[in-house]
Amino acid sequence: MSASPSRIAAFDILLQVEQRDAFASELLHSARFEELSTPDHGLATELVMGVLRWRSLLDREIEQHSSQPLRKLDLPVMIALRLAAYQILFLTRVPARAAVHESVELVKRAKKKSAVPFANAVLRKISARPKFDPLGLITDNKTITGLVAAASHPQWLVERWADRHGENVARQICLYDQSPPGLAVRISDRRVETELQREGVTLSPGRLLRSARRIASGDVTHTAAFREGRVFVQDEASQLVAVLVGKGEKILDCCAAPGGKTRVLAELSPCAKILAAELHPHRARLLRQLVSAQNVEVVNVDVRHLQGARSFDHVLADVSCSGTGTLARNPEIKWRLKPEDLLDLHSRQLAILQSALQHVAPRGRLVYSTCSLEIEENEAVIDAALKENSTFRIIPAIRVLAGLQEQGELAWSDPGDLTSGPYLRTLPGAHPCDGFFAAILENVCE
Repeated sequence: MSASPSRIAAFDILLQVEQRDAFASELLHSARFEELSTPDHGLATELVMGVLRWRSLLDREIEQHSSQPLRKLDLPVMIALRLAAYQILFLTRVPARAAVHESVELVKRAKKKSAVPFANAVLRKISARPKFDPLGLITDNKTITGLVAAASHPQWLVERWADRHGENVARQICLYDQSPPGLAVRISDRRVETELQREGVTLSPGRLLRSARRIASGDVTHTAAFREGRVFVQDEASQLVAVLVGKGEKILDCCAAPGGKTRVLAELSPCAKILAAELHPHRARLLRQLVSAQNVEVVNVDVRHLQGARSFDHVLADVSCSGTGTLARNPEIKWRLKPEDLLDLHSRQLAILQSALQHVAPRGRLVYSTCSLEIEENEAVIDAALKENSTFRIIPAIRVLAGLQEQGELAWSDPGDLTSGPYLRTLPGAHPCDGFFAAILENVCE
């Protein structure tokens, strides 16, 4: 008997994540796996994300019962072992014998039949271990060393979060990262809410923004409104960054794909001329499909080489980053990222920001943002840019947030809680959203 479709899909996705540095969330929603039944797709998602979130913990369990060092195991065998270990230790509705059997079948499918006795022996030993409450282990561990082991995060990341924000906040971040995050959506036509309710999707109010909605129950991705682009999934902190840009007449979105923030900009300024720049051709093509507003022009260009002396009253530089604020959605990032990567990212982000500043009109505003928690990509980039651009000043984020609260747009009761110094700063766990940083800069030239 072969393995089930859900486990085959999970195995193939995890293999691509390891071999091609692919992103699991993109693969799960790719055409190749769209034919999975709803239950199979749900289980595949649970398995993929669970293995990626808890990879180091699973590897320790496997290593304790393995007669071979893990570094000597073939990657397909290792993935099959992780899949089974996750089901045995975490999932209450999957019998251990079924998890063992199906992963052994995956080893056979990968043409690693010589490893079958080994895999079977390791998994039967693990299946004798009682299930445990992993989130409880995170909460109960009061030392950084214990937190690192329990939370299945790289030590260097947890240590820098604890040094910057304190151990309690670091623990909150880890807890948030290890749980499936809630889904927030943005709906441009309120009549869509009634339509979603008819299709079994229940919505609740946004917790940061009154214009946002959160999915309380149901699968919004299977609705007609989602397929037709009338509702789209977007974290509330991501929406908030776009709202900070404000309404304008000429707007530049420097790194526009995948397009969520571009759509918010078009919604807030329907009469503006919006230029959405995207470096990568395939992402620019997708952006054109996803952003259908008539006032948006998508161009395939590196903003560092944007031709002409065009100036804009509002600019968004939402730059590519490490993504450490999104580990709940993209857990594979934490296993790829290295400390030295942050310096390389800093250089690229600074170059983009310096180029973007050249296109801000006098008295115009630029919002620089990342979904990173790391100072090298955030405050350090702003500090370096302002040293070279004396015509710009920082607008305190609290001032803009307080204005949004007065307008009835900000739902969060304490705007100051969303700031760190003059900047917007959301932290997973401390806030009900991904981790985002944003700096609001103004060109003081007349």
